[in-house]
Amino acid sequence: MSKIYDVIVLGAGPAGLTAGLYAGRSRLSTLIIEKGQDGGQIAITNEIENYPGQQLEGESGPSLIARMTEQAKKFGCERVSDTIKSVDFSGKTKKLVGTKGEYEARTVIIATGAHPRPIGCKNEEQFVGKGISFCATCDAAFFEDFEVYVVGGGDAAVEEAMYLTKFARKVTIIHRRNELRAAKSIQEKAFKNEKLHFMWDHVVEEVDGDGMLSKMIVKNTKTGELTTIEADEDDGIFGLFGFIGLLPNSELFQGIIDMENNYILTDDNMHTNIEGVFAAGDIRKKSLRQVVTAAADGAIAAMQAEKYIADLN
Repeated sequence: MSKIYDVIVLGAGPAGLTAGLYAGRSRLSTLIIEKGQDGGQIAITNEIENYPGQQLEGESGPSLIARMTEQAKKFGCERVSDTIKSVDFSGKTKKLVGTKGEYEARTVIIATGAHPRPIGCKNEEQFVGKGISFCATCDAAFFEDFEVYVVGGGDAAVEEAMYLTKFARKVTIIHRRNELRAAKSIQEKAFKNEKLHFMWDHVVEEVDGDGMLSKMIVKNTKTGELTTIEADEDDGIFGLFGFIGLLPNSELFQGIIDMENNYILTDDNMHTNIEGVFAAGDIRKKSLRQVVTAAADGAIAAMQAEKYIADLN
């Protein structure tokens, strides 16, 4: 590879595109590498309501990402569609090897994101964004006055279920065991919530519906008995939220970058333990994973990359 970029951004979700936008606007030669479609998780979100400055008449994940992509392009970001197979961050010039080529840069911003652990039921992929969600903060308002089910039993599942009770008329936690794994303090609040119900010793086996989720089959983990749950006739649909963990897309960096539970560790300025390598968005350990926080991470990472390059010179 003859060209050595100032910045290579891995991933074209909100964090990666924002990093590209800020780096390009700072007149840094910037390459964004994305193996799939732009947007990451937000690309499968039909409606967005909580991103500052969005179109009030209606905003989808794809429409927001399309504008972010154009902004990055406007400021000169180059683009490559490739899957990176290995990295070498040991020298001042960082090297990345993909299936289509090799790439070099003085800095790298990792924005490869994370993906929700699937619920693991039949037909699940068909109903993601059409009744199945993995983000209560993103999608709770769309199920106002509907029935909602939550899969999981840990802190996140119970906290998100309680959040959903602010919108849904009834929320039922489906848990494979007969007791929650969440902290006792969280459980105490949950059991006092009159809108929160529990389906113990069950897992979701299959989901179905005519375009939107309206039916599911659950199995008793102790007896094996199958039960069919259908949406209220007046509603026609119900919500199913999965909170059984996220899976960070960090396999490529195992043993190279410091991590905790497979999330990349950074300081407040997105620095990893390797000089010239930054991380932004859902890939890093953080308390809130939203489009707005991913964008903020990307902006900080790009500005820190610019500072790092300036110091090199």
